Amino acid sequence: MNAVMKKTIVVSLLGTQLDRIGKRVDRWTRWRPNVGLVQQENLPIDTLYLLHDNHSKRLANNVAVDIESVSPDTSVALCQMNFTDPWDFEEVYAKLYDFCEAMDFDIDSHDYLFHITTGTHVAQICSYLLTESRHFPGKLIQSAPDLSKEDKTIGRVQIIDLDLSRYDQLATRFDNARIEDETFLKGGIETRNEAFNRMISQIEKVAIRSTAPILLTGPTGAGKSQLAQRIYQLKKRRALLKGELVTVNCATLKGMNAMAALFGHTKGAFTGASAAREGFLRAADKGLLFLDEIGELGLEEQAMLLHAIEYKRFHPVGSDKDVHSDFQLIAGTNRDLKAMVIEGTFREDLLARINLWTYPLPGLKDRKEDIEPNLDYEVMAFAEKHGDRIRFNKEARDKFLSFALSHQATWNSNFRDLSSAVTRLGTLADSSRIAVEDVDDEIARLSGMWSGSSNESSSSYLSLLDDEVREDLDTFDVHQLNYVLSVCDRHDSMASAGRELFNISRTKKVQSNDSARLQKYLAKFGVSWKDLKKK
Repeated sequence: MNAVMKKTIVVSLLGTQLDRIGKRVDRWTRWRPNVGLVQQENLPIDTLYLLHDNHSKRLANNVAVDIESVSPDTSVALCQMNFTDPWDFEEVYAKLYDFCEAMDFDIDSHDYLFHITTGTHVAQICSYLLTESRHFPGKLIQSAPDLSKEDKTIGRVQIIDLDLSRYDQLATRFDNARIEDETFLKGGIETRNEAFNRMISQIEKVAIRSTAPILLTGPTGAGKSQLAQRIYQLKKRRALLKGELVTVNCATLKGMNAMAALFGHTKGAFTGASAAREGFLRAADKGLLFLDEIGELGLEEQAMLLHAIEYKRFHPVGSDKDVHSDFQLIAGTNRDLKAMVIEGTFREDLLARINLWTYPLPGLKDRKEDIEPNLDYEVMAFAEKHGDRIRFNKEARDKFLSFALSHQATWNSNFRDLSSAVTRLGTLADSSRIAVEDVDDEIARLSGMWSGSSNESSSSYLSLLDDEVREDLDTFDVHQLNYVLSVCDRHDSMASAGRELFNISRTKKVQSNDSARLQKYLAKFGVSWKDLKKK
């Protein structure tokens, strides 16, 4: 039994210039896209939907007559489609979308082609999008003149199947470009931590596709500033920003100085304001504003910042006229902003506005598999900065990595500690070779630095205990309590500290009340959260 041949259905826009007939009989001596389309020897077309506006009815009818004369088996269906502005993407896409929705597609018995030679470039792009998204379940067809043929009026055609594997190479190039962007955001470091790599992959998409604020959280030294700078550079090289990167450490802004520095001020606005100042937000117009340690801003600055983010306008100090600044925002913090909202020190509406894209950057001790590639990066960075190529000998490298991955290495300042360690090793190394002796000295230095900080905190924490309680503590309890209290000291709320302390067990509970668990533990030693924060 012979297979039934599918019918070919083509949708095409009338070419008001290329399809124009005029009054001369010499129209048969030149190529016209829609007439030439139906004359292709190996492409019999059963139905041609010819889209035209109300101003081109006569031309559409004349083209239909000419098509019938050269291809009697082709049925031409004239469809009126008026575009108020044929260069308006929203209008053109909406009307072509509605046309496709109204068609009764039968892909089992019909092949569908969308002719993209005629119409504006906007119409051609919209035709591609509808075909690629399968709202038009067919292929694209493009026609062009062919001077090699004896009959110059027919032209040639090319069918473009967006599902063909031949386009895999194009997709691969896009994937490679995306991977290059992700590597750029990581500073060229071949990181191995899967969670971190997934996060960077998403940040790359957000940086390119969105202008919404980004919130980077994490401990001091986790790399928030470096990542913000790379996001800016990525946006800049993609021509997504015209302005500059303006970096502000909010912890350095206090009182009236904070308002004036952020929003600018007029001459004479306050004592000492001898000249007008545009402010950081104004300087970031058309660029990117990175507010590091945003949790340090006062409530008044937070309110003005929220208004500036939402309306792109704000009032400089001392001015009755507002100014405009269209900036993109990245905020960084090592504090628990949700806990600050509960405490009343951070505005809930501002947090809601800036945490659409929130990314917690883990500390170095939580990315131990990334210590080795970051060590290699720091060695290379030292060489580039100082012009001296340094390297570890094998034993020294193995010993440093063994220490760096051990529980002894707390990396209190995260990547800053690692960078400082490499700087010291590179500076003290003889003959540009880091030896075991150099590593031994550095390990001792780091251990002393971290343990010194720990001892100082320990004696301070133990002073919170009653003498009787302190004297009855086992060595085990001393070390455990010191660790718990050191974690509490880094956090602004019991809930935040509890999440770090009970990070595994809390996930196995139906309801996790981290604050209550921590409170009960501290109470065993007669310590309260209030006492700890008074320290």
